[in-house]
Amino acid sequence: MFRRTAVLGAVALVAFAGTATAQSEAVKRYRTGPRFGVTSLGGSLVDTIKSKYGYDVSKVISQFGWQYERQFASLEGGPVALNEFILLVGGLDQGVAMPSLTWLIGVRNGEFEFGVGPNATPAGVALAVSVGQTFYSGALAIPVNVAYVPSKFGARLSFLTGFNISR
Repeated sequence: MFRRTAVLGAVALVAFAGTATAQSEAVKRYRTGPRFGVTSLGGSLVDTIKSKYGYDVSKVISQFGWQYERQFASLEGGPVALNEFILLVGGLDQGVAMPSLTWLIGVRNGEFEFGVGPNATPAGVALAVSVGQTFYSGALAIPVNVAYVPSKFGARLSFLTGFNISR
């Protein structure tokens, strides 16, 4: 139920975001930069990580990494198509290094964005769904994203932020 609600809400957010927040011209913005946050591990993920890799982690782990983003299509004053790769290392706060790679294809309308794509970790592969918004402080862009990744071992819910220079 939560998954369906999250996906429908994210699609509605992108589809109905006002044209007042849309980009006034077809400008390509590359929002590549560092990312950090936390991930909540649901279901049997903590037990799976311990049995497969010997890592004893709690249900909430830190995330640090880098996001590479490129726009590949845009409409003047309208939505922008995105291609993102997010490379993260989780659990550093607990003395472990668990890598993950996510490839998202998405849409940004104004500063609201939505993306979906594959996520790969040592525990396996799954489909990630992400929604977010970017805030500005001068030339500094501050993205705030929530990602949901269901898998056969349990769901992960991540809250990530970071920064980059708006150009």
